[in-house]
Amino acid sequence: ALQVRKLKKDEINRRVLEAAKILKIDHLLQRKPKELSGGQRQRVAIGRAIVRNPFAFLFDEPLSNLDYSLRCQMRYELAKLKAQLKTTMVYVTHDQSEAMTLADKMVVMHDGIVEQVGTPMEIYSSPANIFVARFVGSSKMNVFPVTFIGKQGKLANFQLDSGETIAVRKDLDLIKGQKYTLGIRPEHLEIMSEQYGENILSGTVVLVEDLGGEGFVHVNVCGDVQLMVKVQQETEYKAGDRIRLTFRYNHCYLFQEDGEALCGILPSNAEKIRAGCV
Repeated sequence: ALQVRKLKKDEINRRVLEAAKILKIDHLLQRKPKELSGGQRQRVAIGRAIVRNPFAFLFDEPLSNLDYSLRCQMRYELAKLKAQLKTTMVYVTHDQSEAMTLADKMVVMHDGIVEQVGTPMEIYSSPANIFVARFVGSSKMNVFPVTFIGKQGKLANFQLDSGETIAVRKDLDLIKGQKYTLGIRPEHLEIMSEQYGENILSGTVVLVEDLGGEGFVHVNVCGDVQLMVKVQQETEYKAGDRIRLTFRYNHCYLFQEDGEALCGILPSNAEKIRAGCV
């Protein structure tokens, strides 16, 4: 690209070496492409863009063909590169970990439609609809149907199809007898070790995933409603065990039947964000 622009050889060498040092591939400049690993080739491709001093970078799933370890390493390198170059980067990815890690502003799209725009934490804390809620997060948000049966003080009471009753904080006028969808993230569900809690859901363990240091317990609470619970240590539970789950009043989300979020049911750390209300 620099030769096409008819830059002087010294200028070309300076830019190439500068880009290579940024990407830590200056020791590879004498190698042929076939002698490079997948991650090194990715960095060479980025280097070819850097030497042109572009107004903006467009990355179209640049890490999709790399193995997990290399993808994590390259994600770290791209984050450093973004901070170093201070240039606009448009980054397209299906990997939400990349989006959450790299983005200053994130745009969630579905079938060509922009569902929500905001910072990663705004979108995580205040999803605009069920699609965004289930797409953004280290594991999918649990969602299940509930019916509004009335209010008690600042709490709204809902009933599951199984007949169990739960309560959440209410800032809205809801229609009694109306069906809604309740959402709870796996990290906000807890397996009860005591007799009492704010909200209690009984169920049967279906599957346990131990991932080392953390894991997921899948629990069938009623009919076809299956909830996933994130645990931070190796669990002693196994398929078939009966357990009880609990969650805090302010750790849940409420959606209308069409999937759009209702304002007012937000996690405590999102009270001032309320991006889903816009």
